Amino acid sequence: MSRDQSSDVVRERATGAILRRAVLSWQTAITLVITLVLFFGVQITNIPFWQQWFWLVLGALAEGAFIVSNLTDPEATQQAIASEFESRYDLRGIKSAVSRQRLQSALEYRRNMLSLVKRHKGAMRLSLQQTVDDINDWIGHMYDLALHIDAFDNNELVERDRRMVPQQLDKARIRLERERDPDVRRELELQIQQLEQQLSNLDATVNSVKRAEIQLESTLSSLGTIYAQMSLLGTKEVDSARAQRLRLEIQDEVASLQDTIDAMAEVQTQRLTLR
Repeated sequence: MSRDQSSDVVRERATGAILRRAVLSWQTAITLVITLVLFFGVQITNIPFWQQWFWLVLGALAEGAFIVSNLTDPEATQQAIASEFESRYDLRGIKSAVSRQRLQSALEYRRNMLSLVKRHKGAMRLSLQQTVDDINDWIGHMYDLALHIDAFDNNELVERDRRMVPQQLDKARIRLERERDPDVRRELELQIQQLEQQLSNLDATVNSVKRAEIQLESTLSSLGTIYAQMSLLGTKEVDSARAQRLRLEIQDEVASLQDTIDAMAEVQTQRLTLR
């Protein structure tokens, strides 16, 4: 799913959440009660054209105005979008406590960025909101990276192979030195080649996890730096080179995260292919 499609999904869900809250609110309940009381208990006889069902129409109009006011309230919209965005990332599913803590901190930075957005209006608000939209991609990639770390971390099969493959490799080499039959030697040479490749892939797996953990930490630091830079942007700097550099830094960081995720996926594919 593309960034625009993902953003549209979040906004659609946020709109639905706002609508549900409005319909199920105490204001709606009061409007309903008052409308029913007027419909059943208040008779207007001094207006010739008045019909009793007009009360129902007036109640419906009042409720419609209330719902529209909620849907068009920018504060309510931003809160709903923020809530829907965070609901997409269930941190309870992240097994690594370190990764989970870093994602929690990243989401906290995002909330603070949204607070910065609320303080401004006009072009400055739009510029900061676009920056937060870029941050959404950033956090999404951090979440994906944390899932990849979980997939490798504490993998019993990998740990078992890391212990056993070197032993198997040593035994195969010793047998090759002692073996004289050409056919058996060819089989042993092929086995050694496969074991060496497997060991290389295992080492690559472990190293990719270590790099991913380091990048997740450095990415969080970069996110803190971006937040500090956002807080220093002034109204006159909306279209400045500084604001443009800020967004480019975010895009570069997202691209770097994606490269790491792709590299980990490639290592996993090579390991599974070999097996």
